[in-house]
Amino acid sequence: MRRTAMWILGIVLSAAAITAAGGFYLVSVALRPAVERDPEVCFRSFYDSYPALQGWADSLRRTKALRDTLLTADDGTPLQAWYLRAPQPTTRTALLVHGYTDHPFGMLAIGSLYHRLGFNLLLPALRYHGGSGGRAIQMGWRDREDVLRWIGETDRLFGAGQRLVVHGVSMGAATTMMLAGDARLPASAKCLVEDCGYTSVWEQFRKELREDYGLPAFPLLHAADLVCRLRFGWNFREASALEAVARCDRPMLFIHGEKDRYVPTSMVYPLYEAKQGDKALWIAPGSAHAASFGDHPETYTACVAEFVETYLPATE
Repeated sequence: MRRTAMWILGIVLSAAAITAAGGFYLVSVALRPAVERDPEVCFRSFYDSYPALQGWADSLRRTKALRDTLLTADDGTPLQAWYLRAPQPTTRTALLVHGYTDHPFGMLAIGSLYHRLGFNLLLPALRYHGGSGGRAIQMGWRDREDVLRWIGETDRLFGAGQRLVVHGVSMGAATTMMLAGDARLPASAKCLVEDCGYTSVWEQFRKELREDYGLPAFPLLHAADLVCRLRFGWNFREASALEAVARCDRPMLFIHGEKDRYVPTSMVYPLYEAKQGDKALWIAPGSAHAASFGDHPETYTACVAEFVETYLPATE
């Protein structure tokens, strides 16, 4: 009997050890992946994706119009952002939030849209990306606090009285939605645009665990959630764009590719339904993840322009 009990205990302890190891592995893969930080490499990638915009981007670099700036987060983490003033002085700023493992320059294409509309641009590097510090990717949850800090910097960078649209893609869209439900969001943030964001970190990771590894959420995702909580101070379930959007009191435009498989298109519908008040939705025909602007630049531009001119006009 004692031998059987010891055998069962050994199996339980082995299973627990394997689960814990799996949790640490999943957190490492998901939150500490390789990230390209070299601005030159990121510029070349931008040129490859949007060759028609190379002349515009080259002119910004040649004239040193695209500049970087730094601030320090409350916990001492250094944060970097790039900014560009509008062709003419304005109180309108577009704060553009990049996606998972991307660089702020990945938002330059959408930035060109806002620049043509006469906006200043602010492109922060989220933690663990670009020139910002941080021990791990925050999946938008802690990033929303840093974006709040950057909103507070816009008057310093562009002049007093700045009014903002916050526009994020993928993880940047999730950041934007999580920010939208934060009671600290200042009145200067007039409207928001989310492009292919996920409903929650838990649901996104559960989907990836199933598709990439063929595994159910239990027990590995639960273990990874606990590891994240212990190491980084937040958990996958609380990082919910869906819950945040339900608290949002600013106009929001939702964009999603019709053929998005990475962040499934089905996620946008409960997000849109949860949002109360002024809102709009555009499903980009045939587009995969984060490809809506590249596939439909004219329609994307028209959709965004109509939205921001409605809720953030050039003159108040």
